[in-house]
Amino acid sequence: MNNTNKNILRSGLILFYILIIALITFGISSLYSYLNTGADRSKMLHTEQIQDRYYIPIIKWNTTNVEGRQVDATTLKSVEEDYLNAWYVKARALKNNTLTGIEDYYTENATKKVTQLIEHNLSQQINVEMTTLEHHPKIEFFSEDGQLIVLTDHNVLEYHQLFKNEKFIGKSTTINTYKVILLLEDGYWRVRQMIKESTKDGLQKSTSNDLKMSLKGINYYPKNSPWDTFGPLFHKDTIAADFKIIKNAGLNSVRVFVGYEDFGKEYVLQEKIDKLLLLLDQAQQEDLKVLITLFDFYGDYSVSDWTMTQKHLISVVNAVKNHDALLGYDLKNEPDLDFDSRKKQTVESWLIHMLYRVKSIDNHHPTTIGWSNISSAQSLIEEVDFITFHYYDSLVEFENAVVELRKITGDKSIAVTEYGMSSYSGVWNLMGSDEDDQALYHKEAQELLKKNKLSFMSWTLYDFESIPESVTGTLPWRRNPQKYYGFLDSRGKKKSSFEYITSQR
Repeated sequence: MNNTNKNILRSGLILFYILIIALITFGISSLYSYLNTGADRSKMLHTEQIQDRYYIPIIKWNTTNVEGRQVDATTLKSVEEDYLNAWYVKARALKNNTLTGIEDYYTENATKKVTQLIEHNLSQQINVEMTTLEHHPKIEFFSEDGQLIVLTDHNVLEYHQLFKNEKFIGKSTTINTYKVILLLEDGYWRVRQMIKESTKDGLQKSTSNDLKMSLKGINYYPKNSPWDTFGPLFHKDTIAADFKIIKNAGLNSVRVFVGYEDFGKEYVLQEKIDKLLLLLDQAQQEDLKVLITLFDFYGDYSVSDWTMTQKHLISVVNAVKNHDALLGYDLKNEPDLDFDSRKKQTVESWLIHMLYRVKSIDNHHPTTIGWSNISSAQSLIEEVDFITFHYYDSLVEFENAVVELRKITGDKSIAVTEYGMSSYSGVWNLMGSDEDDQALYHKEAQELLKKNKLSFMSWTLYDFESIPESVTGTLPWRRNPQKYYGFLDSRGKKKSSFEYITSQR
């Protein structure tokens, strides 16, 4: 064997030994790391499925007068996480009739009881969609060895929908109290026992707050940022100038929109809240009142999503509830348009719960729902403080429709919070209305509103150069007319209709 081949062989053996040593070193290092840090919880159990959950109910702990050892903050955080996870996986199990994750948050005996319930539901072809929105647990006992906790979870606000053979058969809202035993196993607080101690139906009714003023208002978007009031073009000087126009026109109120996703969904962005408060400040300077429409562009309503929307609502309402310019809350814009796609019973139940949540935070300002038409305004009359609807039909039928609505609503105030006519008659709408037609429409509308003593908020202050596709879609015969509903054109010039922006000029 020549020297060249010997050198190649020698080099290969050296590289082989280095590779073996590296692999051994890596294995020892990994074992050492594992023994010192412990196994990853998310890989041991099903917590990877929990991390993406949409379940964050209100939870308020009472840790006073605990028998046994005291509960420190770290332990309480761990207990809360596992306890809520237990509720979440049970809700998921009842919906899907599977036991995924149950054994991670329930002891062996408790898992057997859940298994029996699931087997029963499967045999009867029953599914349950449920959530909890409030928990008020009081820790009664914490064992000296730190392995057992006894708590009483007071006034758990629960909502259930029951389906049989995939058909809706009923719903319920209850307030329950549970006695719960938790055991610490494998680093997790698992439910050992959960016994319902008491139950009562329904939600607490709050005091009604009717409108305290006759609204002469308008829906508002800045002319350069339609459907994006609080976006990157937001500037308080723009808002101030527009609100001065509105005030000088003889109006006393504006309706604005808080987008659910735009404001950060369940984790509301402080920068958006700051802009909303700046808008309220500018309204106050002009002595205008602001009706805030919540949950704009939200359309899910699924029961599993309720705690997320509740958290969003709490953040927004807490931020504005003490502002002097606040008129009240329009909970949702045109939710009746989602009845077919999202099931009427689910949409209405969501509305009821969110109205309840508003009132639990702010019982001083009135609430309403912005129904898309006068017929839908007959819904949930007892749940709102005043009735609002939108009207884009012929004015010929308006007065009779209002008379029929008042037969049902009684003494509650009624406001038309959207109405108007486009002045577009271009190539995509050759038979459309022009500016003179629009002016005549608003003249007649004001006469009817005054005659029938109705509050109003017209649509809208400005024409717009462009409309987001998310609002109208891409079809030009839908997009173009929507641009020309304003009393001012897109440059800020008064159109003929401006004379009839209100009847008191």
